Formats: sequence, C-alpha cells, structure tokens
Amino acid sequence: MTVRVIGIDPGSRITGFGLLEADHGCLRYLDSGCIKTGGGSLPERLAVIYRGVHELIDEHAPDVLAIEDVFVARNPASALKLGQAKGVAIAAGVAHGIAVHEYAARRVKQAVVGSGRATKEQIQHMVRVILKLPGIPAPDAADALAIAICHVNTSGWQREEISPQYSP
Repeated sequence: MTVRVIGIDPGSRITGFGLLEADHGCLRYLDSGCIKTGGGSLPERLAVIYRGVHELIDEHAPDVLAIEDVFVARNPASALKLGQAKGVAIAAGVAHGIAVHEYAARRVKQAVVGSGRATKEQIQHMVRVILKLPGIPAPDAADALAIAICHVNTSGWQREEISPQYSP
C-alpha cells in the first residue's frame, strides 16, 4: 500500500513543506520547499500560507497532512502567530478532506535522529541520508520532511495490515 504524506513546518514568515511517498516502509522523496509570506500584515501572511498549502495539496494529492505541534517557549506572542499559521495549514488539509496528524518537535527529532534534542543541522543531515537526497535541504524544508518521515515511522502506514482508513 502506498501513502503520500505532506509534512508542514508552520511559521508565520516561512512555512516549510515536504512531500514523500511511503510504500511498505520504503520512502520516496517527491518535493520540498518553503512558502515565504513576505512582509505583509499577519492576516495577509496567513492567506499566503493557506493558499500555498491548498495549491500543494491540489498538485500532489497527499493522503495525509502531518504537522508540527506548536509549543509555547519564551515568547507567547510568537507562539500565537505560529498557532495561527498552523491553523490555516490544517484548514487547507481539512478543506481537501485529508487526515491531519500533529507531532511534537521532540517526537519528530526522536523519530528521525534518535534524540529529542537534535539540532537543525542533525535533522538536515538525517533527512538527506534517509531520503538519499543529493544535497542538504533548507532548514524549514528539512523540518517538514522530518515531520512526514515521523508520521510514516510512527503511524503504522508502512505495515500491510493497516488499512488506508487508519487514523491514530
């Protein structure tokens, strides 16, 4: 069974995306990059994210959207903006009727690098190795690909006995 996953690393200025296909545990890279929102107002930037994710879903027809869960660190205002960026990306997935799964940053790092405290560079390196990419992806794109890899590695999609309707 083949599943197509879009990973999203939400950000109010740069939202990373990564698309891959998984077939019985074998991963195939499809696309990755960043949705750059520019310098407009927050509502304008959120619209850019929504349209960008919407277009990616239209173009690649993923089965599932995996997204990083937002955590509150030192700056609550930044966390709120990230939450809004995450919300519009989720809304784009839901508008297309695809399943949405959220993953904590620690869980993503653990699934891809083996340590919940991995650095951006370690994530970039492991994503390159796992997907056999010719070069190192940009940090936001690498994070999005890592989220997609995490979904495949932890959700059960790679096992034959799980049906396509499986939703953890």
